[in-house]
Amino acid sequence: MNIIKFIYSFHWRKQKKYRPETTDDIIEICINNSKKLKDRIWDDAYNAIAKIPPFGRTLKVVYKEKGKDIKIITSYWLD
Repeated sequence: MNIIKFIYSFHWRKQKKYRPETTDDIIEICINNSKKLKDRIWDDAYNAIAKIPPFGRTLKVVYKEKGKDIKIITSYWLD
């Protein structure tokens, strides 16, 4: 099993304190269980959209790939 190493953007570091339920484990579940969708604003960013089982809610993660690491730009609940 591959362990994903996250790099946080400045925006995500600011927003993380307002979204304490969005942990690294939940973000990893979302990225692993979603298709790799191109972002409509940034050419080098991807979206991951997945329903998270314990919550039953849909999470969206916007991220960039930096080699083997993943840079989290933002993450938020869609519902």
